[in-house]
Amino acid sequence: MSEEEVKVEEKKEKQQECPIGAPAWMVTYSDLVTLLLTFFVLLLSMASMDPVRFTEASSSLKDAFGVHKEPAHVDFAIPILPSPPISTYSPIQEQTTQKVYEKIKSQIDSLRLTNNVGVLKNDDESIILRINDSVLFAPKKSRISSQSYSILRMVADIIRPLPMDLRIEGHTDDQKVSDSQFGNWDLSVSRAVAVLRFFTQSELLPLDRMSAVGYGKDRPIVANSDDAQRALNRRVDFFLKLQSNTSKTNISSPQKALPF
Repeated sequence: MSEEEVKVEEKKEKQQECPIGAPAWMVTYSDLVTLLLTFFVLLLSMASMDPVRFTEASSSLKDAFGVHKEPAHVDFAIPILPSPPISTYSPIQEQTTQKVYEKIKSQIDSLRLTNNVGVLKNDDESIILRINDSVLFAPKKSRISSQSYSILRMVADIIRPLPMDLRIEGHTDDQKVSDSQFGNWDLSVSRAVAVLRFFTQSELLPLDRMSAVGYGKDRPIVANSDDAQRALNRRVDFFLKLQSNTSKTNISSPQKALPF
């Protein structure tokens, strides 16, 4: 065997020999991985975790890896808030009534009806339009004067778009209009019905939004001490009240025409 062949064989033997123990780079790499794991465990222990979110996250990870199919049970309590105190009138009704009152007052001013039609806010859900009897009727009569037709039409135009029902109220003073004890009451009822009939026959307002009532002398706004105060008590009030959300009964039944 020549010297060159001997050198080749020695090189092969040296290449086949493996060093004893782990390589130096692996020791350094394992130390680095261990330190990183320790660092992240330390961060996890110092962090404040939401148990609900942590449980949901761990459950989703387990489902993704197929560990179990059912979601993990999450223990948490649903907070129960105390109910607000019950009030007689809601703030929405108060705001709606105030806005309607301001709108009506503005319309009366723009139509120049302030001398014939008064408006006042009765409570948190009703408004009153007030017309003196001399504007609508002759003394002790229940027939509407033709001069007042335009005023009633403008009043109907104001009421029509409002979300309110109308009650027409007739009132008189304490002076007797006939020998009958029901004279004043009869006159107040006849006047209220006359206004309702005018609105219905002229197709100004639907009948299902209106009602008529007479109180005679029993509801004066001032004492009947002299003629001026008695004139204030002789009036027709248009009592407007916010419509309720309850459904009306017998809606499907046809409305029968009243014998006007």
